[in-house]
This record gives sequence, structure tokens and C-alpha cells, in this order.
Amino acid sequence: MTTRPVFLIPGIYNSGPTHWQSLWQTRHAGVARVEQADWDHPVCDTWVRALDDAIAALPQPPILVAHSLGCLVAVHWAARHHRAVHALLLVAVPDPSGPNFPTDAHGFAPLPGTLPAEPRRVLMSSTTDPYSTPGFSAQCASAWNAEPVVLGARGHLNADSGLGDWPEGWALVERWRGE
Repeated sequence: MTTRPVFLIPGIYNSGPTHWQSLWQTRHAGVARVEQADWDHPVCDTWVRALDDAIAALPQPPILVAHSLGCLVAVHWAARHHRAVHALLLVAVPDPSGPNFPTDAHGFAPLPGTLPAEPRRVLMSSTTDPYSTPGFSAQCASAWNAEPVVLGARGHLNADSGLGDWPEGWALVERWRGE
């Protein structure tokens, strides 16, 4: 049996070597990163195109695992394209209207109000994310038909959050891979 591919969609500046996304990529087979030409100056349409090209090259629908600005790429892609993906994990969705949203990121607002019914989605958030609020995360989960999972006061759910290789997150991905 072929292992279902997993595509990581990092946010601005990419995910560093101690970020759970990077650790997953180095520790698990079939996990790849969607590469962007310019990690420091994201343009939504360009990043969405790179994601679509990467998905188009796969022999089967992948699991998409997005972090931060990568979540916005994933939802813009889902609203515009009809390629199949197996599941979508959105982690630490940032508010493009929030005070800490990166000024070097362009074209991410407005966000899609709704998404197609498929695939299944989980949106994981923190109550102390500097790029979001609990209310914004809940609103996104509801609008995008995603199961909300609040992990408590964990910051931006990145390398600074003490998640390490984040076995709880990987367990969800593994469950999806087995379907």
C-alpha cells in the first residue's frame, strides 16, 4: 500500500529546523514541503499557484498541513481550485486584519467566507496566539466547516510553543493517512 502523501504549507519565512513541520518532514516518509520562491515577501496568488502546482503533480490526493500564513494559502486554494485533497489541518490561522499581521504579506484578505464541503478539516488554535484571537479562530472554523480544537495558552503553535515534534498533531495526520 502506498503511503498517502502529506504536504506541509509553512507560513512567512518558512518553518525553521526546530519547528514541528520541519521535524515531521525529516522524521516521516512521504512528507514534503510546498516550496515558495520568496518566503519573505508572500503574495497570495503566487503562493496559491505554487500549492496548486504541487498538488497537481501528485498521484493521489494529499493531506495538507498548514501553519500560520500557510493556512490562508490553503483556504484561498480550496476556494479557487477543485483538485481533491484527503484532509486539511489548519494550525494557528492568522487574522489578516489583525495588528500583528506581517506587512510584507500581500493579497491574503479578504478571506473566503465559505469553502467546499470536502475535504474534512480541523482548525487548531491557541488562546494566546499573537497573530489571532480565540474569536477569530472560532469564526474561521465555523465559516470553513472545520472541527475546532483549542490547545490552550500555547502562543503561535510554532517552535517557540514547546511542541517539539508535536506527537499529538502527528497522530491526527497518521490517522488520516490510514484511511
